[in-house]
Amino acid sequence: MDRLDEFRIYYNHTIHPELMRMERKRKNLLLLLFVSFFILVGIILLELYIDVFLVTMVMMIPLALYITFLFYQIRNFIIKFKPRVVNLVLDFIAEDNFKYVPDKTLTVADFKASRIFSSDAPSFKGEDYISGQIGEIEFEMSEIEVREFSKVRNRLNYVFKGVFLKADFSGKSKGVIYVLPEEFQQYLTRSIKQFTREGAVAVELGSEVFEEAFMVYATKDAHVHELLSLDVQAILVRYRRRMDKEIYISFLDGQMYIAVTEPKDILEPYIFQSNVSFELVREFYEDLQLLFSVIEEFDLHH
Repeated sequence: MDRLDEFRIYYNHTIHPELMRMERKRKNLLLLLFVSFFILVGIILLELYIDVFLVTMVMMIPLALYITFLFYQIRNFIIKFKPRVVNLVLDFIAEDNFKYVPDKTLTVADFKASRIFSSDAPSFKGEDYISGQIGEIEFEMSEIEVREFSKVRNRLNYVFKGVFLKADFSGKSKGVIYVLPEEFQQYLTRSIKQFTREGAVAVELGSEVFEEAFMVYATKDAHVHELLSLDVQAILVRYRRRMDKEIYISFLDGQMYIAVTEPKDILEPYIFQSNVSFELVREFYEDLQLLFSVIEEFDLHH
């Protein structure tokens, strides 16, 4: 049975019931919002009709407390939604091997150490930290958002937004390898210039399909064909075609970094529409599965 088919069965039996439970809570919050709106309008009209300042002030105190309580309930729903779903997905992938911390992140130093993006990352935010071990390889990852100041406009431009992973390949790789999306070559000129100054040169792997989607730079001492085997190339091409997301990878003397773009905030719940969706959870699962499949492939063959 295909792994995605297994996940669909797991979703139906385990994740869907939890989503339905949270959906009932969302609907209760929504009902509370609508009732509160009409109560608020009624109180405002009553205050305008009475037109007594002291009475108005007295009525505003419980109203302010009630609104504060309502927003607390909504915030509490949003905060608790994602960890519950993420932990269920991780249980399917690796049971107890992974650890999830929603308010932790990889650091600016980790991002800059990848040397994929030539940026000082003056604006850096992150969340949803996951760590664990696949085979002999330890990894850590999180969602991050990196911006830098525009040279032509008074604003911050995106450098990267998505999932960023760091893995320890000590003893399993030598030299330096960069894998970049071919389509974004014009936006990566600063990075490419930096690669070439370090001694990396463009490398062809012999796969026309892979080279249509990715460009590879490596130093002479790097084992490019071993690390980027045909299986790894197939995983990357298949994922990019299916999900239409860009993938960046670097191998730097025993460390591997993978960055996968994600324009949306994955698994962030809605208040005004249903969150019961297999597609919503499937996308998050496949993002994780790509990253873990690449690590697993390297662990098995290196």
